[in-house]
Amino acid sequence: MKYYIIAGEASGDLHGSNLMKALYREDPDAEIRFWGGDLMQEAGGTLVKHYRELAFMGFAEVLANIKTIFSNIKFCKADISQFQPDALIFIDYPGFNMRIAKWAKPLGIKTCYYISPQIWAWKENRIKSIRRDVDKLYVILPFEKEFYETKHHFPVTFVGHPLIDAIHDRQQKPYADFISENHLEDAPIIAVLPGSRKQEITKMLAVMLSITADFPGYQFVIAGAPSQDFSFYQPFLHHANIKFISNKTYDLLGHATAAMVTSGTATLETALFKVPEVVCYKGGWISYQIAKRIITLKFISLVNLIMDEEVVTELIQDECNAKNLRREMKKLLDGNYRTRLLKQYDILEEKLGGTGASAKTAELIVNFVRKSI
Repeated sequence: MKYYIIAGEASGDLHGSNLMKALYREDPDAEIRFWGGDLMQEAGGTLVKHYRELAFMGFAEVLANIKTIFSNIKFCKADISQFQPDALIFIDYPGFNMRIAKWAKPLGIKTCYYISPQIWAWKENRIKSIRRDVDKLYVILPFEKEFYETKHHFPVTFVGHPLIDAIHDRQQKPYADFISENHLEDAPIIAVLPGSRKQEITKMLAVMLSITADFPGYQFVIAGAPSQDFSFYQPFLHHANIKFISNKTYDLLGHATAAMVTSGTATLETALFKVPEVVCYKGGWISYQIAKRIITLKFISLVNLIMDEEVVTELIQDECNAKNLRREMKKLLDGNYRTRLLKQYDILEEKLGGTGASAKTAELIVNFVRKSI
């Protein structure tokens, strides 16, 4: 059968690659075209567009690139029409994917959504579009099932979180090898995860690195995004204990003592690696002013949303400053605080369910499409 997958971000590339591997196991004759990244390309199939061409962040940034976005939507529709897939599989990225779903459903193309749009955070009225345009929705956060089925009477399947598989299945490099290969010092590592888009990296890195001189016994290692060149990070490498590695975030988290993390999927990844973290967020002024008026969530990090309490500290906008970061980093390096936080991380992992999210989702999609043909 033929599958067309659309993932528009780095996290979607990771989950899309694992889903593709599972689809090939479930359907050995599968033909797959996709929008994604390097990881999905390694899994097989045909890459149509790389997510680095699609990643626009925030309201103002989206408006500035609106012509490119609509051009991509037009191109995507034409490519799908030519490919004639048995199923469209959407991975998050709702601003783009919901437009494609609205177009595809009346044409009789089966629409499967893996990793729900976060309508529980904002744009809850999108449930009308989901109900109309999505045949099957596979959710990965435990509270999403109740949100959809109890509040909106829309059936979904909770498949567990694919990050658990991605992290548990990886092979951890020995510390000595990791240090040597990446030209790092033999000192405790504080991981710095500033995000993957230029806009957020530019805003986050300066403040994150403003505390490096206060912790001379540690090395602050920036996790470079695969979508950005080294030259983009060079201006930030201004202190002796600031290091840089690219496209090795999991290796970095596997050896980190603590972390500063920009809000997003990385907050959950860091927790599943059992690394004490502080969550940071600084948006553009216009984007932030709009967001705080329409988003009603108590927290911005997935860790706290899943646990329904502030397990990890969130420093948002003006609170994300050197003084507060310095205070929180000292807490993260304190033995008693770390012990309490790691116990909370264990509870978090239990709530996310067991392994096998990708395999379960692939099996459900393949069976659904086969019954529909």
